Amino acid sequence: MVTQTVEERVKPAGGEQVERPWPPRQGEWTYEDWLRLPGDGWRYEVIKGVLHMTAAPTPRHQRVSRRLERAIEDFLWEHNLGELLDAPIDVMLPGQETPVEPDIIVIPADRPEMVGEKQIEGAPLLVVEVLSPSNWWVDRREKVVLYAETGVQEYWIVDPDADTIEVFVLREGTYALLGKWGPGETARSEVLPGFEIATDAVFVR
Repeated sequence: MVTQTVEERVKPAGGEQVERPWPPRQGEWTYEDWLRLPGDGWRYEVIKGVLHMTAAPTPRHQRVSRRLERAIEDFLWEHNLGELLDAPIDVMLPGQETPVEPDIIVIPADRPEMVGEKQIEGAPLLVVEVLSPSNWWVDRREKVVLYAETGVQEYWIVDPDADTIEVFVLREGTYALLGKWGPGETARSEVLPGFEIATDAVFVR
């Protein structure tokens, strides 16, 4: 967790050294700042210069995520549609200085070059975020805009508390709600034609 505040000397190109606070002020975080963050069990993401911190996921979060992962991955393998990767994984979206760390991503079969040695480069075909009490608002307010702007074709918001799955699809640069499914219903994908999953199979208690 980031707690210490110190002054460090930074020398801009062609200029004199200046004092810069550490940690940086919100809105001023850079890729170099992000690299300095500790590996202490928190998930750190910088979105448009703002640092977001998420505690380690709960067992229920992990169970829900794992059930959905298995279903999507089996479908991808069966139809040779791509590859599934899950957190922790750094995704460098187009035009962004710092990576994000979605819960689940799908890389299309025709874009294997997106998978680098250290991170994903580019917009996944599909992104899934499983909501957590500590950061649900980031997934619903910040990432929904970021993923649309950077070309993620489909975005799933999975809510383990409400037992709902919302699927958004990209329409002319913004997301449109394909559907919201609750208990007893079946969610579906548009970018993975034919993929469906019963919400009851995801939210087993």
